[in-house]
Amino acid sequence: MKYIIRDYKTEDYEEMMEIWKDLGLGSKERGDNREVIDKTLKMGAKLFILENESKEIIGSSWITFDGRRLLLHHFGIKREYQGKGLSKILMNKTLEYAKEKNIQIKLEVHKDNIKAINLYKQYGFKELGDYLILIIRKY
Repeated sequence: MKYIIRDYKTEDYEEMMEIWKDLGLGSKERGDNREVIDKTLKMGAKLFILENESKEIIGSSWITFDGRRLLLHHFGIKREYQGKGLSKILMNKTLEYAKEKNIQIKLEVHKDNIKAINLYKQYGFKELGDYLILIIRKY
């Protein structure tokens, strides 16, 4: 089977959101809506879509830019396509983008997501010591 990685299009949103919900990556409640995605893209973000030859979306890698570093969000592969080496294809594309920009890249991953942690470490991501991540979701 052939797979391609392409840039996100607005019409991808609903299908992509279903994958994010299933994988626990994002939701509208967390601020992952069309407007936020479009806003980040206008600010220099990149959202890669992985699809199969049937044009089914099977993965994503969302890279935002805060003016100082790239932040990797919502990196994931649809469950039925996991274990086929597709995360490596998508990660290579993600890191190729970071190298082109010549900007450091950072990510957050749940401490229990050992599979993802192992993947990220294979690509050179390192833990940032004893930092905690704190957030305010609503004001």
